[in-house]
Amino acid sequence: MDKNDGRVVSNFINQALNNKNITIYGTGKQTRSFCYIDDLLNILVTIANAQDDFYGPINIGNPNEFSVEKIAKIIIELTKSSSQIVNCPLPQDDPKQRQPDINLAQNKYKFKPQIPLEDGLKKTIEYFVQKQ
Repeated sequence: MDKNDGRVVSNFINQALNNKNITIYGTGKQTRSFCYIDDLLNILVTIANAQDDFYGPINIGNPNEFSVEKIAKIIIELTKSSSQIVNCPLPQDDPKQRQPDINLAQNKYKFKPQIPLEDGLKKTIEYFVQKQ
């Protein structure tokens, strides 16, 4: 992950590591789902190695939802940051909810994400610390 890709996790971690205010657009009640790269790679390899004739689209990811505000608070805690949360106006096109429907991947390939959010965030924070 590029530390400057402008996404929620990278923005929050960079801001927290630098003790800058964490910028949340809107109330922070909108939800997001995150899947750690190890889980994504595992299901991609499983699908690629499958001995079947399935060629349709399939959602992969992690269906566990967390509010943007909760993610910010977890990152502040994990980084031991003095950052404060600051709310900014919500862009019109910002989705209120993001949650993949992974039923097909679960049923067809027994896919179940294994890396909990906090564990993935810890690994990502360690990575970003090395990149600073």
